[in-house]
Order: sequence, then C-alpha cells, then structure tokens
Amino acid sequence: MTDVFDKVMDEMPLVAVLRGVRPEEVLLVADALMSAGFRMIEVPLNSPDAFESIARLAKHCPPEVLTGAGTVLHPEDCGRLAVLGASLTVTPNTEVEVIEAAARAGLVPLIGCLTPSEAIQAVRHGARALKVFPASRMGPAYLRDIRAVLPSGTKLIPVGGINLQTMEDFHAAGADGFGFGTNLYVPGQSAAEVGAIAGDLVAEYNRLRRH
Repeated sequence: MTDVFDKVMDEMPLVAVLRGVRPEEVLLVADALMSAGFRMIEVPLNSPDAFESIARLAKHCPPEVLTGAGTVLHPEDCGRLAVLGASLTVTPNTEVEVIEAAARAGLVPLIGCLTPSEAIQAVRHGARALKVFPASRMGPAYLRDIRAVLPSGTKLIPVGGINLQTMEDFHAAGADGFGFGTNLYVPGQSAAEVGAIAGDLVAEYNRLRRH
C-alpha cells in the first residue's frame, strides 16, 4: 500500500471528498473521477450508509486508485475499513489512537491537523501525509510557515475551501497535493457534472506541476 500511495502522490495527489454521497450513486461518481484522473477517493463516515459506499468503491476501483473513509474519529473504524478492502483513513483532527490503529490495519493515514503541535504529533505517530484543515481560513502563507518546522519530506495536503482559483497560490506555498470537498462534489450533482469539475482540477494541477 505504501508503494501505491507514494506513486499516487508523485503522479496525481488529488483527493476527492464525497461527503453525502449515497451507495447507489457512488460508483458512477467514482468512474467520472477516475476518468478525469483522480486516484484518491474518500467517503466521509457521516455520509449515508458510508461503509456500504466504501465497500462498493473498494471492490470496484483498480488497485492504483486508493479509496477509503474520511471523518474517521474512532480507532475501531480502522479495522472495519481494512476488512472492506479500503486503503485510506482520513481524519479531520489529530488523534493518536486513530493514526496507530490505521497503521496497524495496513491503511494509509492522512491525518488532519492545523497547529505545529498537531502536525508534529501526527508525523511522529505514523501519518503518511498531513491534511492541513481548514486551509482556506489560514491562507497559503500559513502552509509555508508550518512546513518550516516539520521534518523534511513531510507531505502537506491543504483541504477546506480549495478550488480552481486558489490552487496556484497553495502550490507555490509548498502544497504536495490538494483535497476537494464541496468545490468538487455536493449531494445531488450528476456524475457528469462532477467529472467536468474534476477534469478542470486535474488540468490545473498538471499545469502547476509543469511550471
């Protein structure tokens, strides 16, 4: 799993956050995302029947696409995700027990943090990447500031309010990837609509990477 995650982070480190998605629509949305180039998809656990959606994603998506849960708050959820075949555990906060449970279960922990204390704690306990949240409230300069105190090579993924217009500034500040929530998907959107937005985000990331 580590090798796949490293490869995804090198090639297309964009995370789709499908908060509110339902099991009966999740595969159509996932297909649209994958066609656009996305290779990380999470379903927050406060979505309707989230574990069912995650199970369907894990079975449906190819090995080079990492799927899993967001808003993971409890260590016991990590074991359940592993049984379903999920790859990712994404949290909104820094909870040591969740990080360690995810690592034990063979999942990739993408751990939410904001302060330097939270970020360093997450890295020390096994976070593979840090989800800096809510990024838009703090701005790109904050990302640069927090990186200065982190171990070399720490992966930072700003999440929260990131959109097509703000990607460039965050990329210039040192973002290693991006997570997109309501600026990519809201309940009720068609898969075609999500795919069109995803295509624009992928194109913008590729443009930024070339410069």
